[in-house]
Amino acid sequence: MSLFAINRYLGDENDNDGSTSESRSKALLAKLHEQARARQQQNSKIAEEGNPELSAKGGTTSKKRKKQQNDQDAAEKVQKKKSKGVNQESSEPDCEDLSANTQTAERSLSGKKKKRKGTKTEHNEPESSDSGAVLETVLVERKSKQQRGTVVEKTEESDSEEQEEDDEDESDEDESMEETKEQTEQLAENSEKSPSQSGFTILGGFEKKTVQKVQMVLPQWLAQPDIVQRDINKNLVPIRDVPGICPRLLKKLESNGIQNFFPVQAEVIPAILESASHGLLVGRGGYRPRDICVSAPTGSGKTLAFVIPVIQALSKRVVREIRALVVLPTKELAQQVCKVFCSYAEGTSLKVVMVAGQKSFAAEQTSLLETSGGRTRSLADIVVATPGRLVDHINKTPDFSLRHLRFLIIDEADRMIDSMHQSWLSQVVKAVYAPWCGSDGASIFRRTEPGPITAASLFQPQMPLQKLLFSATLTQNPEKLQQLGLHQPRLFSSTHSRPSATASSTTDVPPQPQEKFNFPQGLTEYYVPCTLSKKPLLILHFILRLKFSPVLCFTNSREGAHRLFLLVQLFGGVRVAEFSSRLSPGERKKTLKEFEQGKIQLLISTDAAARGIDIKGVKCVVNYDAPQFIRTYIHRVGRTARAGKAGLAFTFLLGVQEKNFLQMVRDAGSPGIQRQIVKPENLTGMELDYQQTLLKLEDVIKEERAKRRI
Repeated sequence: MSLFAINRYLGDENDNDGSTSESRSKALLAKLHEQARARQQQNSKIAEEGNPELSAKGGTTSKKRKKQQNDQDAAEKVQKKKSKGVNQESSEPDCEDLSANTQTAERSLSGKKKKRKGTKTEHNEPESSDSGAVLETVLVERKSKQQRGTVVEKTEESDSEEQEEDDEDESDEDESMEETKEQTEQLAENSEKSPSQSGFTILGGFEKKTVQKVQMVLPQWLAQPDIVQRDINKNLVPIRDVPGICPRLLKKLESNGIQNFFPVQAEVIPAILESASHGLLVGRGGYRPRDICVSAPTGSGKTLAFVIPVIQALSKRVVREIRALVVLPTKELAQQVCKVFCSYAEGTSLKVVMVAGQKSFAAEQTSLLETSGGRTRSLADIVVATPGRLVDHINKTPDFSLRHLRFLIIDEADRMIDSMHQSWLSQVVKAVYAPWCGSDGASIFRRTEPGPITAASLFQPQMPLQKLLFSATLTQNPEKLQQLGLHQPRLFSSTHSRPSATASSTTDVPPQPQEKFNFPQGLTEYYVPCTLSKKPLLILHFILRLKFSPVLCFTNSREGAHRLFLLVQLFGGVRVAEFSSRLSPGERKKTLKEFEQGKIQLLISTDAAARGIDIKGVKCVVNYDAPQFIRTYIHRVGRTARAGKAGLAFTFLLGVQEKNFLQMVRDAGSPGIQRQIVKPENLTGMELDYQQTLLKLEDVIKEERAKRRI
C-alpha cells in the first residue's frame, strides 16, 4: 500500500517493481527535507533583516512556522496526486496497516490540539482542512519506515520527539510574548515622558504654559497728568496771584465776591490763556495749541475755569463771529453756564446766545443772525447749546456758520462722549472746516482740517480749533477719548488710576489700573438698609422727625419720581415738588428757584438734576433708588458739599443690593461710606396713616390714567 501511495505521488502507476519504488520514495523524502531546510533558511534570513532584535528571540517560533508550512506544502502535493484516482491496486494487509497507522496519527494529533488549546500563544492553530493534509504527509513518511520493519517503534519515538518540540516551542512563544509586552510598555513610558522622541504626538501630552494677560497701558498724558489739589479750603489761591488775568476781569471777580481761586481754577486758567497769548490765529511758537482736559470734583469751580480765559481771549476780536461754542447735555445746565458767561461778558462788546430749546426755533434763529441790505451777519460771539438743538441749527438755519470757531468747550464730557451716536461732533467739525467763498467767487478765507505738521501746513496761518473738556468723571478709556480727535492733549486731574492690588505670589498676572474718581472733600456718605415697602416711610422720617431740609431726592425713573411725589403730597406735612421731563422748561426753572429760596423742603428728581447743576443750599442728598453706575452716584452726591462746604448723602439699599453697591463705591475711591440703622419702632407711629395714603394714591393714579386716555 505504501508503494502505491508513493507511486501515485510520483505519477508512475504502471511500475510494480518494489525496489525501484522504494528508491524513488527515498529520493522524494530527501527532496522534501531539502526544500524545507531551504525555506527555513530563507525565512530566518528575512526575519533577521526585518527585525534583528526580535529574530534572535523568536527563532524557535519561526522554526515551528516553517515546519508547519513545509508539511502543508507536502500534503497539498499528495492531495493532488490522490485526486487523480488512476491506480486501483491495493492489498488487504496494507489497508489494515494504513488504518492502524491512521488511528495512531489521529490520536497523536488530537492530543497535540488539546494541549495547544489550553496554552495562550500569538499564533492560531491550523484549520481542519490543513490538519487532514498534515495527516496524509505523516502517513506517507511512516509507511516508508514500516517497510524497513521499524514502523511502530519509530512512530512512538517521533511522537515523543514532536511532543518535546511542541513543549519547547510553546515555552519559547511564552517568553517571546513576555519580552514583547515589556518592550511595548517601555515604549509607552518613553512616549509619555517625551512625546517628540516617540515619533508622533500624543493627545494631551502638551506641557501647560502660563498665558500672560494683556495689561492696560495708558498714554503718557493720561498716566502722568498735571495734579490738582483736592482739598479746596487748604489750597485757595488769591486771584491776583494767578498770572495773565486782565485788570477788568479782576475787578469783576472782586465785585462778585470772589477773592480766591480754587485749585483747579488756578491751574487751568493760565494754561488756556497761554494757548491764546499769541492771538487767535496761531499758538505758542506758531504751532497749533494743545487741547486741554480737566477732571475735578463736583463743585470745584470748573465752569469759571473756562469762562474767564475765553472771555479775555475774545475781548480783542474786531468782527463778531461765533468763536466759542459750549456744548452741554441738559437745558438746565446750559442755562446755568449761559448765566455765568453773561455775567462776566457784561461791559464788553461780546454777545452770548443760548440755543437749548428754551425758546422756539425761529426765535433762536433771530437771536443768532441778522439780515440787513441783503447781507447776513452773526449776532453771537459765544453760543451755549445742547447737542440736539445745535445740530438742528447747523442743518436748518441758513448762513449759520462755525468757520471762525476758535474754542470748542465740552462740559460733562463723559456724558457727551456717550451721546456720540447723535454724530453732533462730526457735524460741528464739518461745519468748522466748510469752504467759504466771497461774492466774487474767490476764496478769501481758507481753513482746512489739520493733518501732520509740516512746512507746507504752516506756510499759511489759519485759526486753530482748540478743544476744552471738563468733567467730574472723565473717562480714562483711550478708545472713547479717541472719538474726540484731541491734539496733543494735556490733562489736569485731582486723581488718576493706580494699581488696584499687587500681584499675588502664585500668579504672574500684572496688576491692572483701577479707575478712580473725585469725591467732594466735605461729603459724608451713609447707606441705610431697608425693605422696599419702608422706603417712603424713611423719607418722611428724615423730614418730619430728623428735620432734614432742604432734601434733594433722586429716583431711577420718571414714573418713580412722580409716584413718590404724589404719595408724600397725599401724606401731608411736607412741602414737596418733583423735577423731571414731565415739566416744561419754565416749570422746572420756577421749581429750582423755589427750592433754592427754601420754599420747598423735598425736591424729588430724576437724573435730570444730577449733572452739573449748581443748586444752592442743598445740605442733604438722598438716593431713594440706588444708582446702577458709579458715575451716576458721584454726580448725584455732588449736588451737596460744593465749593468746600459740608454735605450729607444717604442711599437706601435693599438686602440684595448691599454687597455690589458697597464694593462699587469702595473701588471708585470713596473716602468711606458708613452704615446708618433706622430702628423699626421709629416708623411705627406713621404706618397707619401711610396705609391710608396708599389707598388714596391708587385712586389718584387711576384718575390720571383716565385723563390720559381722554
